[in-house]
Amino acid sequence: MDNRNNNYFVLTGGPGTGKTTILENLKNKNYLCIPEVAREIIKDQVQKRGSALPWANKEEYAQMMWQESVRSYQETVENNTAENIFFDRGILDTICYMEMENLAVHDEQEKYLMTSLYRRIFILPPWKEIYVTDEERKQSWEEALNTYDAMRKVYDRYGYDVLEVPKEDVEKRVEFILRNI
Repeated sequence: MDNRNNNYFVLTGGPGTGKTTILENLKNKNYLCIPEVAREIIKDQVQKRGSALPWANKEEYAQMMWQESVRSYQETVENNTAENIFFDRGILDTICYMEMENLAVHDEQEKYLMTSLYRRIFILPPWKEIYVTDEERKQSWEEALNTYDAMRKVYDRYGYDVLEVPKEDVEKRVEFILRNI
């Protein structure tokens, strides 16, 4: 993986791990943060009463998530020259979701993933003390644990450098990330 984008970093993990708070902190420090597409898809589908939802049509939701993740990534490549760019979840998060839901990963998706997309992956571990559900996050604590394990395996399998972010206050977590970019 030698054509890796040297300034692209992913924050990932299971749901409810503090990812959004960290990204808001990074934005406040003037880092470019690319938003997660999954929540926007869910909000849009709920508003339109669409079926591409993880609790309705998982296949349609996964395909929409893949398309939007790739589109967002390509737009970032074409339009941004920031020194360091942080992605709220990466394209491989979609693959993880597909695998967890026993949905087929297509050959063209596998081929796309053969290109190195990111320099490093920061994974946030499950943290029961801060875990909450909401309108878009409906997973149980057990599902959150399983998602973390699956995310780690997917990124490892594709050869990415995955660093676990310690369970500390947000400033220390951000400091850890910035020290390791």
